[in-house]
Amino acid sequence: MIQRIQSIFLLLVGVCMVLTLILPLWTLPAAAGQEGTYTLTAFSMDRYSDQGEITETINKWYIGTLAAIVMVMAFVSVFQYKNRARQMLINMINSLLMVALVAAVFITTNGLITELGRQESGSYGVGFWVILVAMVMNMLANRFIRKDEALVRSVDRIR
Repeated sequence: MIQRIQSIFLLLVGVCMVLTLILPLWTLPAAAGQEGTYTLTAFSMDRYSDQGEITETINKWYIGTLAAIVMVMAFVSVFQYKNRARQMLINMINSLLMVALVAAVFITTNGLITELGRQESGSYGVGFWVILVAMVMNMLANRFIRKDEALVRSVDRIR
């Protein structure tokens, strides 16, 4: 039953997570008199020189792993339409993982800002904001799954 509205929302959650894996999450421009622009992606924190060359890379695999797990769970949830209780459970776990993903990004960026002793906080990129869009889509999918469950129960009552 891919044509159900909640299936479309769950597919959009998966697409948002693909975008999170591809697009930059956060950028910190170079401070006055200092060299080094920092960019956080799903798998690494890169420091760029003024010429645009990567001078340092710090592995941040946990952010990419969380995003990939959320993506896979969203796609798995689409095909659990016969068992709505399991589908809602998967979506609730997915919501918790997305909150953990946002927290991991915040902790990572704040840690770097504190380490560098900088006043500005940088700017969050599209890759970060699509996580929040995915959270909304996941909540909407759960809402429509609950509506389906209520409809099935009301029809069973009539019989």
